[in-house]
Amino acid sequence: MNTTTASAPLSDTISTSPMRLPDDVVQCATCGVEYDARRLPGACPICADERQYLPADGVQRWTRPLEHDEDIEVVELEEGLHALRCADGVGIGQEAKVLVVDAGAVMVDVPAAITEEAVQAVRALGPVRAIIPSHPHMFGLQSLWSRALGDVPVWIAREDAAWLGRTPENLRLWEGTQEVLPRVVAAQLGGHFPGSAVVHGEGADGAGVLLTGDTIAPNPDGRTVAFMRSYPNRIPLSGPVALRVAEGAAAFGFERLYGNFAGAILVDARASVLASAARHAAWASGEHDDLTGSAGLA
Repeated sequence: MNTTTASAPLSDTISTSPMRLPDDVVQCATCGVEYDARRLPGACPICADERQYLPADGVQRWTRPLEHDEDIEVVELEEGLHALRCADGVGIGQEAKVLVVDAGAVMVDVPAAITEEAVQAVRALGPVRAIIPSHPHMFGLQSLWSRALGDVPVWIAREDAAWLGRTPENLRLWEGTQEVLPRVVAAQLGGHFPGSAVVHGEGADGAGVLLTGDTIAPNPDGRTVAFMRSYPNRIPLSGPVALRVAEGAAAFGFERLYGNFAGAILVDARASVLASAARHAAWASGEHDDLTGSAGLA
């Protein structure tokens, strides 16, 4: 990881909201991931990595968690599944998902903001029993959310633990598969990151629901998905890895799939994942090169 980029000072803006935010938590102003202010790197390792990006001027900027009433909207996607949407501010705009089942709620992926109103709205959905980011880009303010929700365990894939800039007090490392609540299972499929994970549960109608983060990303057409090492920098995974990730997901039964932004596959999502992986592998192997034009072909 390249950490040689110059640093800019911390922002002077400090939250004056009713929620008490610790002084030793800062965020990368680009990706929104939390760091310990006492041990800041020269540059955010997550942004310096080829999957993300530093600001165009190459200067690392840090900020402190801010709170605004209008920052986070809690939206019902379907019965038992909600999204936390941050309208403005720091970070890349990911959506956290809150899956509510009989045993409680699980937050999958974490916002890069926190407000008293959003915490209370999440609490009202049911007792949160676990927080599980799909991969390091989604760490957000996970230690603050854990604390605000009652020291909720934060489940981090062991292979991605080295990316932690701040260690949650109630950290749980896991690998392979992990049942975080009865009938709510996280599976480490790899691909985007070695520890990239999906979380499987059931909707209120009994149909399987898969929350995939960036491990498998719904496309704008609402019918297909993508498998990428980097989404902003357009670096694809290989065909074999895409097929491996898809097959790992297909071990679960699921009708619907939700990514970590607004995209979703709402009908026959398992078949869409398998078909999309086969399409990805075919293009990556050169099977369809005849459709790309004749220039340079023998």
